[in-house]
Amino acid sequence: MWRHPATKPLLAALLAVPFIWLLLAAVNDALGPNPAEALIRQTGDWSLRALCLALAVTPLRVITGQAALMRFRRMIGVNVFVYALTHLLCYAWLDMGWDWSDVAGDIAKRPFILVGFLALVLLASLAATSFNRAVRWLGPKRWQALHRMVYAVAALGVLHFYWMREGKNNQTEVWVYGGILASLLAWRGWYWWRNSHNASALKSQPSR
Repeated sequence: MWRHPATKPLLAALLAVPFIWLLLAAVNDALGPNPAEALIRQTGDWSLRALCLALAVTPLRVITGQAALMRFRRMIGVNVFVYALTHLLCYAWLDMGWDWSDVAGDIAKRPFILVGFLALVLLASLAATSFNRAVRWLGPKRWQALHRMVYAVAALGVLHFYWMREGKNNQTEVWVYGGILASLLAWRGWYWWRNSHNASALKSQPSR
């Protein structure tokens, strides 16, 4: 099923649904009493949701034994960057009126915006090197090392969300996203340790 030619276009369409819905809601003034805040917040929420999905691909592949799932990780990762970039652009437009000097000043003086911007910079480097040519240019080991920065992106994304919500005394969603991402990262750490341990055990076995 996962290798069917229609699966990638179908996934691309599903990933685009929230973006299209937000666009139509904005055009039709259906985002509630504060549409600017709703648009900024929801693009940020979808960035975190897509990041959770991207980090879940490898565990799902290992648990289900469906290697074909890895075909979708790159697409989902690029989707994370698209939603995060849209989040920044909505903030720059709706909050700052495209005044980039004010945006730069806000980044410098407000920690939650700074960590969100740092996460976006890291995401940009991952999106820019998500293609096969980048793997050949960097080499597999350096490419893998670079793309492990997704862990830093996850940490910065949750911290950005936490600081943004800190003054509103509403941290329920923060703990939900934080718990999901922490579980996924813990699983990856365990999986890496298990593989390293097994590899070391095989090397230590005497040759016959």
